[in-house]
Amino acid sequence: MATGRTHRPATRSRGIPEATVARLPLYLRALTALSERSVPTVSSEELAAAAGVNSAKLRKDFSYLGSYGTRGVGYDVEYLVYQISRELGLTQDWPVVIVGIGNLGAALANYGGFASRGFRVAALIDADPALTGRTVAGIAVQHTDELEKIIDDNGVSIGVIATPAGAAQQVCERLVAAGVTSILNFAPTVLSVPDGVDVRKVDLSIELQILAFHEQRKASEENPGAGIDGSLPAAEEPPVVAKRAARNQAPAAGAERPASPDQGPDGDVPAVMPA
Repeated sequence: MATGRTHRPATRSRGIPEATVARLPLYLRALTALSERSVPTVSSEELAAAAGVNSAKLRKDFSYLGSYGTRGVGYDVEYLVYQISRELGLTQDWPVVIVGIGNLGAALANYGGFASRGFRVAALIDADPALTGRTVAGIAVQHTDELEKIIDDNGVSIGVIATPAGAAQQVCERLVAAGVTSILNFAPTVLSVPDGVDVRKVDLSIELQILAFHEQRKASEENPGAGIDGSLPAAEEPPVVAKRAARNQAPAAGAERPASPDQGPDGDVPAVMPA
């Protein structure tokens, strides 16, 4: 099997739009599930529903791959799995290094989906000497002092950054200088990279904030009178209305009505107040 350093995916050379590339993994996930159930063919409508897109967009995306399906039959599932996997470069071996083996980095190292999708975790790297030599997911953690040598020895072109925000840029620069050209960034910061280096950012807090926005909007739609935080405003009369109501309220029987400072000698309020 070829290594990731010497082969690049064919998507860019074939002029496939980035939006289509972003949807290919969704199609592949749905197709893989069908393949595991031994489903031989699938219609564009069924596959689009499974991937969460509309069927017209799916057919347009597949046209970039040169796959048009068969009328009345649909798409061959196994062939599409191969075709999309090849287009994404998943028929190759992609060695990956994970830098930052805290809780998140360790969880990523233990994720079984990497190997099944063509990615081999070649090394786990951390700056903490106390972690050096410790085994995580069957792999011994190595110190960041060895980063450049590890990348060169394993032909790594994809790096995963799971460090704290303050260390991420420096780690990124070392990865790039060592030959890494694609980075998956889990650190809560924006990385600066030179041309020719691709960065994909995964920020869980941002995704949660977006979900919070949608939850708030749904709550507002269900209760239009709610405030921006979903709370109902206090039931208060506007000051002017309350003042007028108090002024016009009849006094209790036998009680003397107090004179208003704006009233004349006979109790009438002038139509126009003097300046």
